[in-house]
Amino acid sequence: MRDAILNFHTQFEFEPKIEYEENLGEYSSYIVCGMGGSNLVGDLLEIVSSGTDVYSHRDYDLPAMSEKRLKESLVILSSYSGTTEETISSYWAAKPKGLSIAVVSAGWRFLEIAKHDKLAHIEIPDIKIQPRMATGFNFLALLALMRKRGELADARMLANTLKPTEYEDRGKVLASRIRGKVPIIYASRRNRGLSYNWKIKFNETGKIPAFANVLPELNHNEMTGFDVVDSTRALSEKFHFIFLRDSADNEKIQKRMDVLGKLYRDRGLLVEDVAVEGDTPYLKIFSSLILADWTALYTGESYGVETEQVPMVEEFKKAIS
Repeated sequence: MRDAILNFHTQFEFEPKIEYEENLGEYSSYIVCGMGGSNLVGDLLEIVSSGTDVYSHRDYDLPAMSEKRLKESLVILSSYSGTTEETISSYWAAKPKGLSIAVVSAGWRFLEIAKHDKLAHIEIPDIKIQPRMATGFNFLALLALMRKRGELADARMLANTLKPTEYEDRGKVLASRIRGKVPIIYASRRNRGLSYNWKIKFNETGKIPAFANVLPELNHNEMTGFDVVDSTRALSEKFHFIFLRDSADNEKIQKRMDVLGKLYRDRGLLVEDVAVEGDTPYLKIFSSLILADWTALYTGESYGVETEQVPMVEEFKKAIS
């Protein structure tokens, strides 16, 4: 896991090549079908490519959309392993409808399907890492399929500007501060992809419970669950809140974070402000995720758990097969 973090920036050296690119048309929206680590970047694209209609589908079959919208969309099947059951079902749901399909994978099964059907596809490198650590490859691949050439060129600059070692000490300190607590990560709705990625890192690498939510919606419900009284204090004290603070967020959202943080602290709750910083939107996103990786790694190591593999996922897959 440590090597995967240290070498993460090299993923942006990848030059995605689209096979059967001539079969790509023009689309008004994109449906990214994938599970787990193979579908972590769809929400991130909304941060850097505003106005692009991207729907992340994490389920069997296809999302409940009108036939018109489905016809106008490119269905992107994203599976690092190439064997994801739910994503395979999306293929079989999309094919008989005659929908436009593209594939992003490192695994032979989906690549063989793409070649057989002459689907536009990108083969990402199989460097024996966990799918959650392949977000660089996936990010570039999706930008390429969406023909976001300017954004693709800007993102590839991270190969030189993203320095994973610069965030290790901060991650180690943050891990020590949240040890013994359950992290809850808060962000703006615009940055919900970041908060969800942080949650996943804690779950899969740290092997601990973690949760995520977004403002302003949580101000209308979740926060009332932490209006501590003596009879509920023992419940609330189990959590440590991480606020992802972004100066690019709406000023009203930033004020809400200020006020909510004070309300929580006044009630004796633990609140951590973590700045989302960087000279470019791409550096802001992926430096935050590298910090999450280091924090999750040191969290897992502090509990003595295996931080790379996900044996419970494999156990579950065998049980349902």
